[in-house]
Amino acid sequence: MKQILLAAILAAGVVFGPAQPLAADPASDGIQATISSQIDAFRAGDMAGAFDFASQGIRQIFGTAETFGGMVERGYAMVIDPSELRYGDLRSEAAGPVQRVLVRDAGGVWHALDYLMVEEDGVWRIGGVEIVTAPPVGA
Repeated sequence: MKQILLAAILAAGVVFGPAQPLAADPASDGIQATISSQIDAFRAGDMAGAFDFASQGIRQIFGTAETFGGMVERGYAMVIDPSELRYGDLRSEAAGPVQRVLVRDAGGVWHALDYLMVEEDGVWRIGGVEIVTAPPVGA
């Protein structure tokens, strides 16, 4: 069984290609600062401020900070006021850099999220967030 699982993992890597880690990427500081600033805005209850860190595409989809905030509260409540925040790998994907973020919610549960980042006019913005279904390892 382990051999079949290993073969499937290796085959997936050949078919889809491995994600490329961004080693010592100078953009990582700016990317992490953007994510931290948005979470700080959520903590302060400043949905308009948090909305400012979203990409133009996200702002067009949601239209208003209130609509955006409602979506975050319903689907991503763990980022509203996490008790702890850790940054994982920053990797390059076809759509752009993706930053893995681990957050511990108020109940002590860890969540892994992948933040797709978009550079707009020299400023990093959040282009999307995906909750990673696998539990974070080593959180």
